[in-house]
Amino acid sequence: MLVARTPEGPLVGRRVAVTGMGAVSCAGLGVPALWSALLEPVAPASKAVAPFDASHIGGPKELRRLDPFTLYALVAADEAWRQSGLASPFLEGASIVTTGIGGLQTILEQVAVRNARGLGRVSPFMVPMMMPNAAAAAVSMRFGLGGPCETVTTACAAGTHAIGNGARLVATGRAPVVVAGGAEAVLVEIAEAGFRNMTALSSQDLSRPFDVDRDGFVMGEGAGILILEDWDHAHARGARILAEVIGAASTADAYHITAPDPEGRGAIRSMRLALEDAELTPAQISHINAHGTSTPLNDLAEAVAVGEVFGSHAPPVTSVKGHLGHSLAAAGALEAVAAVLTLLEQTIPPTAGTTTVDPAIPLDVVHGAPRPGSYETVLSNSFGFGGHNGSVILRRVAS
Repeated sequence: MLVARTPEGPLVGRRVAVTGMGAVSCAGLGVPALWSALLEPVAPASKAVAPFDASHIGGPKELRRLDPFTLYALVAADEAWRQSGLASPFLEGASIVTTGIGGLQTILEQVAVRNARGLGRVSPFMVPMMMPNAAAAAVSMRFGLGGPCETVTTACAAGTHAIGNGARLVATGRAPVVVAGGAEAVLVEIAEAGFRNMTALSSQDLSRPFDVDRDGFVMGEGAGILILEDWDHAHARGARILAEVIGAASTADAYHITAPDPEGRGAIRSMRLALEDAELTPAQISHINAHGTSTPLNDLAEAVAVGEVFGSHAPPVTSVKGHLGHSLAAAGALEAVAAVLTLLEQTIPPTAGTTTVDPAIPLDVVHGAPRPGSYETVLSNSFGFGGHNGSVILRRVAS
């Protein structure tokens, strides 16, 4: 069970239910499209979100004033909110929706306007469109959420941190409902050039996590959202509870701005703290949804950390980045959605793109085909530039 730490020790908190999920990804709009794609052995050809009709979110004028990352967040949140059955406005509710970079597309568009037409033609909406907290604010306004409205900007760990922080708000009684997740839309030339010039991207544009021939990640985009709710609140209104968040943790490598600690010390502490939070032993974890970016250093460091925490009997591991690419702050949120689906469907999706697991990575990497089984708990990991580490643990709810 999630606990709130105090100087005197742990304070047992309220149970945290997941009552809604939403997703926007290269697989299409919605959670069903995401799950269908993740069960396929081959990844979608493009990691971009295809154009879609967003008229259910707003009219043409309103949509023009949203950077794509905010739009993705709103679409995913709308799906999750509708599934939860909650009513708006919900003044006690909170919005913890994050991004790694924010409205980069808006910035680039307005720089082009300035260069072509002068400073006087720069849009007055540029600042509210580009600011990283725009998605969290838009979600709070859409559903009338008057509680905490915050953005956690911790690079590729941010989506997981948002869910962990949101769960803590529920567990401590600060908010009975939290819309939590992340969104990213940075598939633009300059972002790709920056990552490619630092040799982070695959030279073959192929994501193959933990594979012996992996050579970098492939950029993705999208959004993932969970509705987190006080268990008793959800039960009292007859909501369907999809899963339970039972542990979360955040640590720092304190090592390097981009490279992971090769000994995985920050990741080790993150997983162990999440296990302690959940009051579980490593043997009680059924499955790990890995960060698994497909870069040589990150995959190896994560494998070292998992080996240290779980020993030679680590549970089966998958990385959905083989399917979806690496959507930065949205990645951990989409992976949390995938973790809930694994618990609901009792199936681990395969790691697309992976054919031969690196002999230096002694993990049971699920690849080639989905793996049905009996899964009670999932540990989902996210690690980001700056040395940020995040882990969240979800538990199956008996139907």
